This record gives sequence, structure tokens and C-alpha cells, in this order.
Amino acid sequence: MTDTQAVRSMLVGIGAYLPANVVSNTRLEAMVDTTDAWIRERTGITQRAIAAPLETTASLGAEAGRRALADAGMAPEDVELIVCATATPDQTFPATAALIQARLGIPVCIAFDVQAVCTGFVYAMAVADSMMKAGQARTALVIGAETFSRILDWSDRTTCVLFGDGAGAAVLRAVPESEAGGRGVLAHALRADGRQAGILHVRGGPSSGGGTGKLAMQGQAVFKQAVTNISEAIEAACARAGIAVADVDWFVPHQANRRILDGVARRLAIPEDKVVVTVDRHGNTSAASVPLAFAAARADGRIKPGDLVLLEAMGGGLTWGATLVRV
Repeated sequence: MTDTQAVRSMLVGIGAYLPANVVSNTRLEAMVDTTDAWIRERTGITQRAIAAPLETTASLGAEAGRRALADAGMAPEDVELIVCATATPDQTFPATAALIQARLGIPVCIAFDVQAVCTGFVYAMAVADSMMKAGQARTALVIGAETFSRILDWSDRTTCVLFGDGAGAAVLRAVPESEAGGRGVLAHALRADGRQAGILHVRGGPSSGGGTGKLAMQGQAVFKQAVTNISEAIEAACARAGIAVADVDWFVPHQANRRILDGVARRLAIPEDKVVVTVDRHGNTSAASVPLAFAAARADGRIKPGDLVLLEAMGGGLTWGATLVRV
């Protein structure tokens, strides 16, 4: 490829990793004032994975990245760019992406984090795609990894039952657009509205003079914003690609809550059997949820080469967005 040749970012590998410690709703009943029935009815969640004490966001992300590279048939030395989406980094700095780079034995490359909370993986895909089109890298490892269990208030039954830990990763490879055959990343629609920061946040941080706080959320306010905003981003991404929403083969949403998934599907008249749902067994894994769901649907044979796939999410910020890719 020449520096001026148009390129397309092809998704050539996917990987996922969940901690071995699976916490069922029944186990939560012994920890907090809740019931399995209450959680299922309001969220659709039945279980979630929780990181072991020695597991970190970087260790989860590295394992997902390792599996994605193996799926792509690529070696660590092939990676020229690492973008890690996380809201729960191992340290204030260095970036979790750099820690993952070291764990995977990847040589000197570009490595940094993106912080857009639950929308993080969609943002990271857009950043990596843009950098590859600008000639900054030919192979990118895009990771969503979280250990949200570390920032939960385990006495708050309205939030602690929702979240889990995990990591997912994708390998993107730049190929000449003339050789892509219509496949690859087609369009993005990214949004943010900091005026809504108060409805989903974690207080504290180095600049504010306090340690890391616990997650706080106004559930009903988030639900109302999510259905409207996600629907708009889906329509915008499809419009940029010149594709009708009805022509999308698979919708891979952020797995926040079954009610949100159903609400967006109803609003856009998306058939239920086109929506990939893993929230029941993963819970809300923030930036990891989209690649984890993608990996699950690819592994069970639903998502096949040539399919048109729409990734979408909304998270704290507020941030939201969508990415359209033909795999």
C-alpha cells in the first residue's frame, strides 16, 4: 500500500475473556437485599463474572487480546496500534494499553486508552479506524476491558446486581479499499453530552482530591436517554454508509439492561431475532460488553463472513455511538 492509497479497516480477529468466578443471582441474594426474581424481571440478568483478587483490567484485556490475535492468525510483532477502552484502569498511569502491550510481548508501537465508559469500545473502533486510514498503522488491536466490580457499592441493590467483569478484543487490518470487496468498517456516529454527567458517574479522582468513589446511577433517567440516543446513533451510522437500518443483519448492542435492548428494537422496528443478547449471562460489562457479545455471536455461528453488523452503546458522560461493519 502506498501512503496515498485509500484503505479499509478489516475486522480479521475477535477474542473474549471472562473471569472464572461466576456469581449467580442466587449468590447475590446472600449478599444484598434482593431476589433472583427481582433482578430477572427488571434487568434480564441471571449471572455475571467477577474478577479474582489478582486479576486486573490489564490481565483480562491481555487474555482477550491474545485470543483475538490467535483468531486472526497474527503474532504480537504484527501489532502497530493498541487502543484500550476502559473506565477501570489498573493505574492512573501508565495507560492500560501499555500494560497490555508488555503482557503480550508486543514490540514498540502506539498504545493508549480511550475513556468513554460503556461506549468505549465503539469510540476505540472509530479512533483505530481513523488512524489506520491516516496511515498511522496497518494492524490494530482494539480492546474493551473492565473490572467494574471494583467500583460498585455492594450495599446498593439497584446497581451492584447489574455489572460484571470481562474483556473483548478485535484485530483490525488495513487493506486497500479496492481489495476489500465491500467488507470492513463502513461508518461511525459518535456523540457526547456532558450536561448529563450526573445521572451516571463515579465521583473522585486525582484532580478532585479524592480517591476513587463508587458508581452511582439514576436508572430511569439513563433508560430514557438510552433509547432515544442509541436509536439516533444507529440511524446516523447507517445513513453515513448509505444503508437502511432494515438491511443490517445483526445488531450487537451494549448489554446494559434487557429493557433498553427491547426499547431500542421497538423504536426502530428491529426484529428480536436480529439482536444479539448476552446480558443474561454477562451482565453489564461496560466497554467490554460489545466485543464480548460480538464474540459470542461469532462463536455460535450467527455472525458469518459478509454479514452487516451494527455495534452500538451508551455510557456515562453521557456518551453514545454506533459503528457499522461488514465482517
